[in-house]
Amino acid sequence: MAESTEDLVDPTMLFRFAQGCKRYPRQWTSKGVSLSERYQVPGFGDLGGRVPFADFRIGYNASGLFVNIRVKGKQENLWCRENRIEDSDGVLLWIDTRNTQTIHRASRFCHQFMLMPQGGGSGFNLPLAKMIPIHRAREHPVEVRTEQLQVQSTVQRSGYELRGWIPADCLTGFDPEDYPRLGFSYAVIDRELGWQTFSLGPEYPIREDPSLWGTLELELS
Repeated sequence: MAESTEDLVDPTMLFRFAQGCKRYPRQWTSKGVSLSERYQVPGFGDLGGRVPFADFRIGYNASGLFVNIRVKGKQENLWCRENRIEDSDGVLLWIDTRNTQTIHRASRFCHQFMLMPQGGGSGFNLPLAKMIPIHRAREHPVEVRTEQLQVQSTVQRSGYELRGWIPADCLTGFDPEDYPRLGFSYAVIDRELGWQTFSLGPEYPIREDPSLWGTLELELS
């Protein structure tokens, strides 16, 4: 018997998702920032059968992008290692400051960041944020040092809360006034709970193909 379309195509592949991003009026502090529910971003990956387990929020201002992530429902310990960052629990964030939806290989405006609630320091217990080169990219953005990125976390038995800031000078081409539409996707990755994504999941080459990302629309007022 022939397979149905549902068996062959992830439903999220049939749509191009866009999400508004509200301006955040404050600046990063030593305790991070706290984004309210109005900054919440859905995970459309549940259309493809991926059960949501995280609350993802994002805001922006001229100083850069702010993210808050809360993961609940864990029973196992986190696994985060700076020397094995792509195998770790954490959050991948993809940003294309030109929202070029037609390219399959990343340009210099495309960025991939990993934020982890643990994994840094000699005891692997400090939060960590890092820009990771995109595989097969045609060009790479301006190099970002780990210390330029800011991240704070609170780890609990059943999950964690993570707050991060990606400064504007870590985002090649970031110009909200002239380019208020960003290519965008995220994936909250957990060895126990799986992947929660903005749209498509890891069975597609979302780590390297910007045409598979959605759009983040920066609200200017």
